[in-house]
Amino acid sequence: MFGARGLCHVSAADVPAAVSMRAPIPAALRSAARSGLHLRHPAFHRRRPSSVSLVCSTAAKDLEATSVSGNGASMHHGVQPTKLSTTAVHGGERAGRPRVADALTTPIVQTSTYFFRNTEELIDYNEGRFDSFEYGRYGNPTAMASEAKIKALEAAEDCLVSASGMNAVTSMLLSLVPSGGHIVTTSDCYWRTRQFMQNFLPKMNVGVSVIKPNDLEALTQALEQHNVSLFFSESPTNPYLRCVDIAAISSLCHAKGAAVCIDSTFATPVNQQALAQGADLVLHSATKYLAGHNDVLAGALCGKPELVGKVREFHHIMGGVVDPHAAYLLLRGLKTLHLRVERQNKSALEIAQRLEQHPKIDRVWYPGLESHPDHAIAKRQMSGFGGVVSFEVRGGLQECISFIDNVKLPYIAPSLGGVESLIEMPAVQSYWGFGPERRAQIGIKENLVRFSIGIEDVDDVWADLEQALEYVP
Repeated sequence: MFGARGLCHVSAADVPAAVSMRAPIPAALRSAARSGLHLRHPAFHRRRPSSVSLVCSTAAKDLEATSVSGNGASMHHGVQPTKLSTTAVHGGERAGRPRVADALTTPIVQTSTYFFRNTEELIDYNEGRFDSFEYGRYGNPTAMASEAKIKALEAAEDCLVSASGMNAVTSMLLSLVPSGGHIVTTSDCYWRTRQFMQNFLPKMNVGVSVIKPNDLEALTQALEQHNVSLFFSESPTNPYLRCVDIAAISSLCHAKGAAVCIDSTFATPVNQQALAQGADLVLHSATKYLAGHNDVLAGALCGKPELVGKVREFHHIMGGVVDPHAAYLLLRGLKTLHLRVERQNKSALEIAQRLEQHPKIDRVWYPGLESHPDHAIAKRQMSGFGGVVSFEVRGGLQECISFIDNVKLPYIAPSLGGVESLIEMPAVQSYWGFGPERRAQIGIKENLVRFSIGIEDVDDVWADLEQALEYVP
């Protein structure tokens, strides 16, 4: 039956010993258990979901309230409150709470902490004999369900979901690159990631080499000249949708002992399986395609447990946890990920092909087009090319503004990957404060548009773009 934690509590006779809620932990984790850290160890987390689901499946089908004992005991069996203020705090809950095992959707476990019935149970938890949760910063059932789903989608061994994509990036970098270490990254990337690497990491004695996407000669040189801890790149990148050769890069880096992390936000696990191609880690701004409805902030890191585990320890200290309700919305979005991305892939390719033929478009950046510099790589390592199309409007800044200001269907807004189409000028939206000269230096053109295509009908999307282009002189 379900107790106050929303976890199943059944007798040992009801479940196999292998999944008992009080089963001993593996020998490898006993030292962690003695320090009370076993439930923060990735190996312990990896065995939880199957245990919980198997135990919960034995619960009865009715919705009668459960009873609890010890510290969580029903007040019917102990001292009864006589004051209204006490009843307001404990009434209706302490006597037992409804089970939720039969709810179709994963419940939102909206709590910051978890109680123990008595000291013996707390000691059992600390020593790894009692499977539960302790505090919201160290884990939450709803968040854990979202981690399990993303892990399955990426065919990963471990997954950590956090409060945002940038939290996932910065936690990963700070956890895996030591002082005196070195990172290699690519020149086309999200500007906040670039800012963190180039402005903040050097203060921590971490070196950074920036190379062009797929410049394997420059990568080889960096690996020879520096003690490289990590290679990090988006693929496709933001905003020019460059695609790095994951297999080739992984081979070069692994030969020198460097780990590889690919930000697959633009690709999603539907279009690209970076781990299967040799990467050690794959990262997502789950705010984008994974959640898919422009209503969630979240990040995800998947991959080898020894690496994700290091990030998890740092994450538990820093506290960048995903809110349980956000984790629920992420779970909901993931259920339709494949349907949405298939639609967006098809629409984006159609729009890219039409834009390439339009006289008021100078260039289109989309990996699905043969004109894209990385088309051959994308075709080899991706099953679809994504829902973002970048393109250059004929003219300069003012001509591009004339186009943007006359679109009617897309929202002028940052972000991408949601069901609504979003459009922006990177020069204005993200890089306006840099000034034109600095923007030119880092490759952000004044007439560049980034268009995230939603799930609207492609003919409606095209009709709107076409009428807006009429305003370009």
